[in-house]
Amino acid sequence: MTEPQVTLDPASLNPVEDKLRGPLEEQLTSALRAATDKTKHTYAGESVDSVSETLLRRTKSALHPDIAEGFHPDPAQLRHVAEQIVAEADTRDIPRPRD
Repeated sequence: MTEPQVTLDPASLNPVEDKLRGPLEEQLTSALRAATDKTKHTYAGESVDSVSETLLRRTKSALHPDIAEGFHPDPAQLRHVAEQIVAEADTRDIPRPRD
C-alpha cells in the first residue's frame, strides 16, 4: 500500500490558508497516515464504507478542532485508501458468516 498523501487545492484556499499550505498538508497527511496505520492494525472484516468512516473519524480526532472542522477530504480518495486496507488485510482468522 502506498502511503496516503493530502494535497490541498490552492484555488480553494484563502490567502492565509495558502501561506500555510505546506505545513497544513504535512499535518493532514500525518494524521491520515496515523489513522490508516491504526485502522490497518485493528481491521476486523468491516465494510469499505465503515473503514472510510473510521479513517475520517480517526484523522479528524488527531487534528486541532478548528483544522478538523475544515478538513473535508475527497470521498472517492478516502474510499480508495479504505479499499486498499480491506484488500490487503490478512483476514484468515476473522470468522466468516455461514451461507
